[in-house]
Amino acid sequence: MASPVEQFQIKTIGPELHVAGMDISFTNSALFMILATFVVGVFLTQSMSGRHLVPTRIQSLAELSYEFIANMVRENVGPEGRPYFPFIFSLFMFILVGNLLGMIPFSYTFTSQIIVTFAMAITIFVAITIVALVKHGLHFFTFFFPSGAPVYMAPLLIPIEILSYLSRPVSLSVRLFANMMAGHTMMKVFGGFVVALGVFGVAPLLVLVALTGFEILVAVLQAYVFTILTCIYLYDAIHLH
Repeated sequence: MASPVEQFQIKTIGPELHVAGMDISFTNSALFMILATFVVGVFLTQSMSGRHLVPTRIQSLAELSYEFIANMVRENVGPEGRPYFPFIFSLFMFILVGNLLGMIPFSYTFTSQIIVTFAMAITIFVAITIVALVKHGLHFFTFFFPSGAPVYMAPLLIPIEILSYLSRPVSLSVRLFANMMAGHTMMKVFGGFVVALGVFGVAPLLVLVALTGFEILVAVLQAYVFTILTCIYLYDAIHLH
């Protein structure tokens, strides 16, 4: 039986490319990231192409996604978050489609790679920090000392707040990566049991079916969690305390 973690191996597609000692070869991870972007683009383009007075199913789904993220931004960031809506909506759709594509047999789940999720998280972290610095200037650094706290607590509170702030990209990336990797590993393990036990593999097959449904729910939930945490961090950047 193949190793359950073999499905997460990054494989080069086509010739290997090296520039300045760095491997920039095209991989299965890059392929599915491009595919996810393509699927999102086609979905949104096709859903809005007709603009029927009575929306079709695909148009209803697109409008539902739009309203869902718009409400999330409105409730968690406020009116000031409106300029950032396109980015947050794109982020949600990209992660969601990437997670769901990984549910297709023999596909690749790029969100199960820590380097991918960390790259997204650190980009969001740096961008939000820049937004905060541009909006508040040096006043941004008061974020690391809670308003109303006694001054003598500063030597304790400031390092804690800084550490908490710097841990955001780590927690954001690990949460998505760990959930997707753990779920797919469990599915691979039970799938191996089904094949190995043959006619006696009914029990692991039932568990596998249940896990598949659960993983689809996790795929949607993790896209939601990643996006709403981004909104919360953006709220902190705009409003500080």
